[in-house]
Amino acid sequence: MLTEDALARARGGGLDLIEVSPTAQPPVCKIGDYGRLKYEQSKKDKDARKKQKSFELKEVKLRPKIETHDYETKARMAERLLLDGSKIKVTIMFRGREITYTAFGRRLLDRMAADMAPIATVERDPKLEGKNMFMILAPRSAPTGPPKFLSMHEKERDHKVPETEAKTKEPTSA
Repeated sequence: MLTEDALARARGGGLDLIEVSPTAQPPVCKIGDYGRLKYEQSKKDKDARKKQKSFELKEVKLRPKIETHDYETKARMAERLLLDGSKIKVTIMFRGREITYTAFGRRLLDRMAADMAPIATVERDPKLEGKNMFMILAPRSAPTGPPKFLSMHEKERDHKVPETEAKTKEPTSA
């Protein structure tokens, strides 16, 4: 059909001639209300933006000479943030002469990556910038296993005797 004939048909019905695929040979057009098409397209775009998941980047800072319990506390916080859907930037801060022992920092970041492996993937490998070494972890869409530190903490909590039960039990004397 010729373009002029299509335009005449569209105007006769009080509608518009909308070009669907301009690159096709011959170009594909349809007859419809252009205002309604724009409205429906904006609704689709708005729904797509609403369903889009945005990631926040949170930071967990460590020192190269961190003790085991402190590391576990920081790892527990990192797990909690990953399970909430945030990306994590794990930073090792070097002070003074510590910068000469960057291998300790690298080992610590590798350990963190291994501990977070069931729930996170390494998005950016460990990198030294100035006096800080960092890596970025992103949450997995489907975890491959349970979190290491949060489950350990919950097990400890389950094994403790509640205070009310401990107070009600009195020693028996024979």
